[in-house]
Amino acid sequence: MYLQYFGLYENPFSIPPDPRYLYLSRGHQEALAHLQYGLGESGGFVQLTGEVGTGKTLLIRALGERLPKDVDVALVLYPVLTVIEFVAAICDELRVPHPGERASLKQLIDALNAHLLRSHAQGRRTMLIIDEAQNLSREVLEQIRLLTNLETTRQKLLQIILIGQPELAGLLAQPDLRQLAQRITARYRLTALTREETCYYIVHRCRVAGGRASLFNLSAMRRVHALSRGTPRLINIICDRALLGAYTRERTVVDAGLVNRAAAEIGSSVKPSRGLNWRVIASAAAALTALLFVAGWQWWPGAKQPLPAEDKTAAVASDTAPAAKLSPDSAMVMAANESRDATASTAVPPKASIALESLLANAGASTDTESALKGLFERWNLNYASLLGSTGCERALNAGLHCVYKTGTWNNLRSYNRPAVIELQDVAGGKHHVLVAELTTDTVSLVIGGQAHEFPVNEVGRYWFGKYLLLWKPPLPEQAMLRLGDRGDAVIWLRDALARYRGETLAAESSDLFDRNLQAQLREFQGRHRLAPDGVAGRITLEQLQNYLPGKSPTLVADARTAETR
Repeated sequence: MYLQYFGLYENPFSIPPDPRYLYLSRGHQEALAHLQYGLGESGGFVQLTGEVGTGKTLLIRALGERLPKDVDVALVLYPVLTVIEFVAAICDELRVPHPGERASLKQLIDALNAHLLRSHAQGRRTMLIIDEAQNLSREVLEQIRLLTNLETTRQKLLQIILIGQPELAGLLAQPDLRQLAQRITARYRLTALTREETCYYIVHRCRVAGGRASLFNLSAMRRVHALSRGTPRLINIICDRALLGAYTRERTVVDAGLVNRAAAEIGSSVKPSRGLNWRVIASAAAALTALLFVAGWQWWPGAKQPLPAEDKTAAVASDTAPAAKLSPDSAMVMAANESRDATASTAVPPKASIALESLLANAGASTDTESALKGLFERWNLNYASLLGSTGCERALNAGLHCVYKTGTWNNLRSYNRPAVIELQDVAGGKHHVLVAELTTDTVSLVIGGQAHEFPVNEVGRYWFGKYLLLWKPPLPEQAMLRLGDRGDAVIWLRDALARYRGETLAAESSDLFDRNLQAQLREFQGRHRLAPDGVAGRITLEQLQNYLPGKSPTLVADARTAETR
């Protein structure tokens, strides 16, 4: 909404973890160094912890882009799995052929071990990254320990990174998990940004998005730090809403008053800092008092002090460009902006945002995982409660469906064209699972408490950090993947799907051989859908192809072809 007004070409405070926006604070630099050290060891086992929103996922994505080309990565984003589901997820990420969903644990481990040995013989390394690891069951943690036993006489075949909230460290400190804890070669706990780092973080993100001048004055950035306590995710949420407030008032620079009102709009509760203007505090007191149930904020010194001279040229690093320094001109702009008067006025937040916040805060609304999964299964005309299984994915398997866990964007969901359960996170850190029932270019329909509610996509995006789960019905349950040289009815199915994608009909005498011509057609399809153009029809490619075949699977958008590219 405000991009053109401020001369930006994209939202500088978008929530999804984009490595281009990585600001390497001192803590992030040290964390990255620990990760690189641990993974440099033979078979390193690394633990990274940090509070919600401190940038763990963004750091891992940045690390992934820094890895050599000879490293293969398996990323497990949804750790609430059984042991068999967990090992199967690793195999799927690495594209390891295996007997399928009915495989035994031994069959999966044997297939994984054979793949790792082949990769090692080819001079390749394999890395396993597990996000939200504090949610792993003890059985899966024990399996992770056993996976570290996959090795040659000289080195481990699998390097592992565990990412989680601080509870992960406490979990691994339990006596019965000491064997696993003893194998960790590097540990680091990521902390929040300091006040100075918060200022440079804000300037850095504005610059990456194309901003030519500071969009926040110095007192505004300091106020953002006090409200967010230096947590990057909260900084993003507050700054995004503050820019929206500046846009609605036709301001060119955000001041502390706009930041206070932005925090009130998103439901942030902060005790007043010492040294603040008490007139500003009084004007916000009523709104803040009503929101004191959001606990955890502390008093922060608010006395206005200039940035240290050496900090005015502190490095602002990006993963895609050499480290840059704040220019003297930029420092002058910040000082000039600081002298501008802060005028108070009241913003009118978007109605959809208020409605969504209210729904998430409603204790009576069912935003738990089971309720969301129940709604998802109903879209497939299935009774969740009547299916056998201890997890949602086990129940799906017994109904002939597969679970898909991903982190992505709205465009990813449009391309899959299937209803999905997404994870929303409110400003207090609470997590909510809701069903995405319909999706258009501008709106999304969420099922909360059994009722559908329509919101603008950008408003829901303030609470969604990209995690989603969807179901799909495999067209070829007996076939793990199709590749050059394969024969059979599965190849005929592939030819039919590609023909329908091109708007053609399948030839009457189609060959059942996966030949070079079919491989070229498949690569063209994969490239158009921004998939790895390897010419192999694995799970992800089959999911995309299924959109072009008639069937009874529920859809998310009216026509899959409207979401042909991501």
